[in-house]
Amino acid sequence: MEGTIAQMKIVVIDGQGGGVGKALVAELKRRMPNQRVLCVGTNAMATLAMIKAGADAGATGENAAIVNVASADLILGPIGIVLSNAMMGELTPAIADAVGRSEGTKLLIPVGKCHVKVAGACDIPLNTAIEEAVNMAQAHIEEREHN
Repeated sequence: MEGTIAQMKIVVIDGQGGGVGKALVAELKRRMPNQRVLCVGTNAMATLAMIKAGADAGATGENAAIVNVASADLILGPIGIVLSNAMMGELTPAIADAVGRSEGTKLLIPVGKCHVKVAGACDIPLNTAIEEAVNMAQAHIEEREHN
């Protein structure tokens, strides 16, 4: 099918109020409306924010994160999703481990609240980082389609 982009399992993870995840979901669905975007919140408020932004399905909690990232093609979220006890403790060691072990490609948004600085990453506005992450997701999906 010429012009059709492959369907992938895209998982967006966030916690706290779900603001980063909400923005990621909204931009992913705006740019790639036919892709199935699943969201996992570390709490119900984050999950609800991402569902309201247009996620196709959502779940909450540690087990939901572990199960969904295991088979994800793409995992997006703030950098804290790979850090044990990030997001004021909402990001459990088991979630961070599951994200790290997943064979899916991780596209992480640098968020200063996690007390992590990535060498070579420049300090850009959050909306710019989210746009870049979605650009990378789209390029990844299109690359997989051509291989």
